[in-house]
Amino acid sequence: MSDPAAARTPSTPTSGLDRYFGLSAQNSSVRQEMRAGLTTFLTMSYILFVNPQVLATAIDVPNAFVQLLMTTAIAAAFGSLAMGLVAKYPFAQAPGMGLNAFFAYTVVQGMGVAWQTALGAVFISGVLFVLLSVLGARQAIVQAIPNSLKFAITGGIGAFLAFLGLKNAGIVVANPATLVGMGSLSSPTVWLASIGVILTAALMARRVTGAILYGILATTVLGIVTGAAVYAGGPEGALRSFPGFDGPFLGIFGTPVWPGALVGQMDLAGALGLGLLSVVFTFFFVDFFDATGTLTGLSQRAGFIDAQGNMPRARRLFSMDGLAAMFGAFMGTSTTTAYVESAAGIGEGGRTGLTAVTVAVLFLLSMFLWPLAAAIPGAATAPALILVGALMMEGVRHIDWDDIADSLPAFLTIIVMPLTFSIANGVSLGVISYCAIKLLGGRGRQVSPILYGVAAALLARYIWLTEG
Repeated sequence: MSDPAAARTPSTPTSGLDRYFGLSAQNSSVRQEMRAGLTTFLTMSYILFVNPQVLATAIDVPNAFVQLLMTTAIAAAFGSLAMGLVAKYPFAQAPGMGLNAFFAYTVVQGMGVAWQTALGAVFISGVLFVLLSVLGARQAIVQAIPNSLKFAITGGIGAFLAFLGLKNAGIVVANPATLVGMGSLSSPTVWLASIGVILTAALMARRVTGAILYGILATTVLGIVTGAAVYAGGPEGALRSFPGFDGPFLGIFGTPVWPGALVGQMDLAGALGLGLLSVVFTFFFVDFFDATGTLTGLSQRAGFIDAQGNMPRARRLFSMDGLAAMFGAFMGTSTTTAYVESAAGIGEGGRTGLTAVTVAVLFLLSMFLWPLAAAIPGAATAPALILVGALMMEGVRHIDWDDIADSLPAFLTIIVMPLTFSIANGVSLGVISYCAIKLLGGRGRQVSPILYGVAAALLARYIWLTEG
């Protein structure tokens, strides 16, 4: 597969669609972008089922799971559509993992906050995202981050993706003695995902166009025909073989349900109460650095960031992230944000907003075809995450590993992301350590004042968390 950051020779646009998205300028095509969008959707479609499972523990409405599934699809479609049509980037958005758990387990269940009030906090954090984006604060921070950390963020996201894939495959499992350990090699998810990795890598080595997508589909078919127990829904939480499609029309269609019990239920007045400002701040902080790190890493991988650290249409890019969070809260779900799985689509050649628009359309179709989306097991998408993670490590060779002031912050950024399961933590520790080492090492003038301000704010937050 070619390097996405390689020089491109623009050609003359051939249609209105080409001119709007700049397909020829990126040496792309409608077919390539749609294939990339399908690949991204398949790697992140799990959110259709996981997000409702998490939020249903906190949001008590009739037919909660189905309503939350629908609002998840709508929020993901809107966020991806905004990213594709307005910002014109190939990045998909959906309700984020981690923040949904914080919403459900910490804020609603742990703190006893009403779910409507928690949605209000999410909405307010989205407003802050948009304001900072319009004012240019987010892009100023991205420009202040040195190239060594930008490459490290990309590599760290790759390590995080690979770790997520290994976890989904059951190759890496929790271990009370050593935190993590090796899963059982006899497990169906392990051998199916392992075959998927080898098959997909072989296709990539042969430079087969669409290798990642074909790998996902081939692994899925293999799992179905062999009867491998890789699907959720077995007795007592166990995995089971593919249950098949039951009902009319082969059971692949489901009737959409309007999530009326969720839409517009956010309580803004309650969220602005003094006691909940810390909740608003936490939603804001975590998603600010998680999304900023994700968008920066994906842009670096796709070759959108120039040597000076500039990103085209940066204000629109970051504003659409905030707008998606606001819309998601209005629809009744936790923070909607950019998805790191978009790297899979980039790996398939996605370079324009048409990729994100394709993802949006597929999320809308999933409201009718969500039983079909359930036919793709986690063991089939895990190989894509592992291989894309490997591809994203390519940039770390540009880091000056002989200079400890650059190499240690870069290393911390990369290693902390998967080990703490947080992109925000990796970015935070990387920035703090970079500023501290440069300052104490007598090279403080090499650091932007903006980055010092960011490091101080990050350090203050960690101190506040410790004392809290």
